[in-house]
Amino acid sequence: MQSKEIKWSNPVENGSTVNHNKEARKVSGFPAGSIKMPPSKSISHRAVICAALSQSPWPIENLVYSQDIEATSRCMKLIRQPGALLDCGESGSTLRFLIPLAAALTGQAGFTGQGRLLARPQGPYIEALASHGITLEYKDDILRLEGSLKPGLYTLPGHVSSQFISGLLFALPLLAGESEIVVTSPLQSKAYVDLTIDVMTYFGVTVWHENYQRFKIPGKQQYVSRPFTVEGDFSQAAFFLVASALGSHCECLGLSPYSKQGDKTILDILQASGVDLEWSPQGGVTAKAGALPYKAQIVDIAEIPDLVSPLAAFFCFCQGRSRIENGARLRLKESDRLATVTEELNKLGARITIEGDALVIDGVESLAGGRISGRGDHRIAMMGAVAAVRSRQPVYIEDSGCVAKSYPHFWEDFEKEKRL
Repeated sequence: MQSKEIKWSNPVENGSTVNHNKEARKVSGFPAGSIKMPPSKSISHRAVICAALSQSPWPIENLVYSQDIEATSRCMKLIRQPGALLDCGESGSTLRFLIPLAAALTGQAGFTGQGRLLARPQGPYIEALASHGITLEYKDDILRLEGSLKPGLYTLPGHVSSQFISGLLFALPLLAGESEIVVTSPLQSKAYVDLTIDVMTYFGVTVWHENYQRFKIPGKQQYVSRPFTVEGDFSQAAFFLVASALGSHCECLGLSPYSKQGDKTILDILQASGVDLEWSPQGGVTAKAGALPYKAQIVDIAEIPDLVSPLAAFFCFCQGRSRIENGARLRLKESDRLATVTEELNKLGARITIEGDALVIDGVESLAGGRISGRGDHRIAMMGAVAAVRSRQPVYIEDSGCVAKSYPHFWEDFEKEKRL
């Protein structure tokens, strides 16, 4: 408890200063050997917020300064200043988590962002907060908040984004009285809410829920300073696990077999297609490359939207027809991922079509290779790298620098072994 400011154990270059590289990058190597996975971005956001809300934050261990995490950290340093202008970069988590916190702490703030961020839906907050006298108004490229958060009953839909639930969960314990959140439609991405509650509990804050339909939050609570270490990220590891299953032979270190991350489901999906997984005594997991083709599958992506990119690349090489269903929310990410996944993989020779909110993928033996774009979306650029593992010709990726949003060292880790 020596410092009033959050510290990082391994900071890297401030992500917000990294320019996306529009020049096409040739994928020149594949992951090999043992590679430490980056810390979970989802857990990192939550740990930074809870630590900053405590009076004397301990250092957070294993926290990488990606663009999204830098945005949350930057905003948390300013959020107690009335009328602060909070630059959320391109991080949807930062924006949605911090709107209720700003209302709870000062009652007045402005939010800015980049890319598609401020175009993402905020309707659930606008309606829920308006009923308590708080306004959110978008004007002159700034989302302005006016009004103080008060204890009481809040109603939110669960099918748009769990981030709205998490944002209120962070803020309501700080108020003077008890509050309740009622979820008016089935909650998607429950695992992300579980992560929020898990990290809050670690920092000394109590929340109860009844089957994810009602959340009860006592007031007058305080976040308690405690040391915290962020576990490895399964959503990022998914790209390496798929690459390994397709023949690159790598072990992903730093992952917990007991993790509550929803994207840990990647292990079950790979196994269902016939991929053998092996955990090492050192805490690493390897997807052992087997005899292709793997089995096609039907996967519901509603609870695991961040897995659509690596799974689409994987299913390109599965025998038969695979479907990735219930992907409506993918249209609201950094890019319209239903469209960009389809367009960019098809440029390489994949056979993917869109049917409503689903992707239909007919397996092929290999891809031709070619030139694609990251489209300003970190997970699309990473997907291209994975697709290169089984492409007959090189893959070139424009805007490859967009990976800095979540994983600044992606290319260094992915190209650990040079292509022969």
